[in-house]
Amino acid sequence: MPFAMIRFRPFLRLLLSAALLPAAFPGLLAQPASGPVTLPALDGPTLAAQVRWQAPTEPFSTAGVLRLRDRNGRWYKELAIRMDIRLGEGGLWENQYTVFDRERQVVESLVVRHHPGSTNSYHYLPPGAAKALDLAGPDAFIPFAGSQFWLADFGLEFLFWPEQRLVGADMRKGRACHLLESVNPDPRPGQYAIVRSWIDVEKLGLLRAEAYDEQRRLLKEFNIGGFKKVNGRWQLKSMEIRDELTDERSRLEFELEVD
Repeated sequence: MPFAMIRFRPFLRLLLSAALLPAAFPGLLAQPASGPVTLPALDGPTLAAQVRWQAPTEPFSTAGVLRLRDRNGRWYKELAIRMDIRLGEGGLWENQYTVFDRERQVVESLVVRHHPGSTNSYHYLPPGAAKALDLAGPDAFIPFAGSQFWLADFGLEFLFWPEQRLVGADMRKGRACHLLESVNPDPRPGQYAIVRSWIDVEKLGLLRAEAYDEQRRLLKEFNIGGFKKVNGRWQLKSMEIRDELTDERSRLEFELEVD
């Protein structure tokens, strides 16, 4: 069966395994708790599996902009980007991210293939290349479109590492969160050694992530940005990743509905 496409209803699953739309649920808009957060009993491997294996129930597409900021605080580049989600047989699904130039020509693309019961694979067409590369695991820790996002970030690759530790609970954006630490069994130089994630308890959406090296020095921070109400629906407006070492930032902004 070919991969299917239908019209997108504004709902983003980019780096999130489950998109979190708190403003759409007024009863859940709690203020940060004044005391400790109490969560159901759970272990790290189970939580990581629950997050990474959430699949979309329908295909969709959206367009937006990838913006880059240098270490001096100057936003110096905007790239048009389109995201498509396609569903296949046996639970297989794909995210495709396509970057366009000003003439609407494709300059770079990435397809993340999510295989049920197995790790992701990455089909990547670099700028100027005649043939796409098929990557997996640590080989996917390379920049996408010159940004701070790595290919592996789009597949939440850290949730597939064998060691997953549930280290506590916290509040983030007024939501109760699990704190999960994912440990890279064999980090290469410059790659993440540990990723700490704030995962919404109810929706299992990723609200924040921090990536560290082997000495536990912070490398990158990922945060969900604002929400915007469009045609009566709340949708995620932006997400941003920041390089702690250089203070360079990359922001993805999605607002448009496309066929």
